[in-house]
Amino acid sequence: MKNFVILGGGYGGMRVLARLLPNQLPEDVSITLIDRVPYHCLKTEYYALAAGTISDQHVRVSYPEHPRLTIKYGEITKIDLENKKILLQDEQPVPYDDLIIGLGCEDKYHNVPGADIYTYSIQTIEKSRATYQALNNLTPGSIVGIVGAGLSGVEIASELHESRPDLKIKLFDRGSHILSAFPQRLSLYVEKWFDSHDVEIVSHSNITRVEDKVLFNHDEPIPCDVIVWTAGIQPNKVVREMDIEKDTQGRVVLTKHHNLPNDGHVYVVGDCASLPHAPSAQLAEGQAEQIVQILLKRWKGEELPESLPTIKLKGVLGSLGKKHGFGLVADRAITGRVARILKSGILWMYKNHKG
Repeated sequence: MKNFVILGGGYGGMRVLARLLPNQLPEDVSITLIDRVPYHCLKTEYYALAAGTISDQHVRVSYPEHPRLTIKYGEITKIDLENKKILLQDEQPVPYDDLIIGLGCEDKYHNVPGADIYTYSIQTIEKSRATYQALNNLTPGSIVGIVGAGLSGVEIASELHESRPDLKIKLFDRGSHILSAFPQRLSLYVEKWFDSHDVEIVSHSNITRVEDKVLFNHDEPIPCDVIVWTAGIQPNKVVREMDIEKDTQGRVVLTKHHNLPNDGHVYVVGDCASLPHAPSAQLAEGQAEQIVQILLKRWKGEELPESLPTIKLKGVLGSLGKKHGFGLVADRAITGRVARILKSGILWMYKNHKG
């Protein structure tokens, strides 16, 4: 019996399980999924969990059940490629025949002193819970600094305003406009929304250091009762410590079949993979679809395809509270209630079809 191990129950790992189970998994293959929590977490909704507009239960999806699926909970400490084992903290190593690494990302602090110590995060469900506690225990009139005005920063700023309109929110961004990855029309729409809801945007900011309840912008101290960091990501620490080829962002370089160049049994999916697009849940799912097709062919001893189709992304949607949103769908900019309804509908479909 071959042991196929999946590291991380994120969007990529869940899509792999959804495609192999219940009927596609060969009789001689078993699956071991290793994750630190006992359910799939909807990471794209952590901003709402941290802001306090949804409960913890809303961001959980149960893992599938199958006689040849084992779910193991633990903290992964190392991937031993030479001996084909996964090392776990306080647990026995887990051997593998085939492996998918889908460990996701962590905050990137850009060497800003104190940022990793004095800021809160929404990168994991545990950290999002801690951020929720910090934000919702604040007294009225408290100041919240949010560093980074990409999609995550914008969503948590707008959601926090809806949850706690009594707080003063400052959104710090390096550029002249927030949401730099989006068309300017969308940036201006969101900026106008923030202006009408008394969320302060601090443009051209340069966070030089962070201390306890103090954010330094261009070395000027700005008191903040809570500081939330959404200013960049990097691959999981376990992947960063692997002695394999990576790109300039620290993501793993792969072949056209999504495996390591010198190991046809090890695949990388999602935020840790070096791909032409920015990391996203949608990209991880598209990549997982292709990895499943490759695995099925390899398990059957069939020849692999010469090339794989380009992963097509349908777009990206962001929320501005419960009634407004923005996004790109098929390269078309949309704003207002339609964008928010679309995002809610996609989330509902994902949860009810379990990926």
